[in-house]
Amino acid sequence: MRTINYIVVHCTATQPDAKIESIKKYWRDNLKWKNPGYHFMIKADGVVVNTLPIEQISNGVAGWNSQIINISYIGGIDKNNNPKDTRTPDQKASILKLLRELKSKFPKAKVQGHRDFPNVHKACPSFDAKKEYSGLQ
Repeated sequence: MRTINYIVVHCTATQPDAKIESIKKYWRDNLKWKNPGYHFMIKADGVVVNTLPIEQISNGVAGWNSQIINISYIGGIDKNNNPKDTRTPDQKASILKLLRELKSKFPKAKVQGHRDFPNVHKACPSFDAKKEYSGLQ
């Protein structure tokens, strides 16, 4: 197993009703990625979908992915494509449950948002994950 130093929370920067298959198709066809951007995606109803085994490297944070488990909720923008925390109560509960499970497997891993990495110039995950999940550190 690779060394996991971070568990990173993302948003898909899509509307909350976006389908996982269409997101994966965008990664494959437009970005030419061989692996998904995230290990886990959380749908609006709170269902957690494992899109890549955690032993493999996903494409969540350029330059850091070898040491990250990437999780994302579907959503993160408003109707005008501006950053907005669109997490449903079910997504919030599922993210917290998943983070607790991952922290039990990787207790030294830091939980933070995509935007908390150096030289990242985006709002992802559209809320302050570092602050919200500081109790898990």
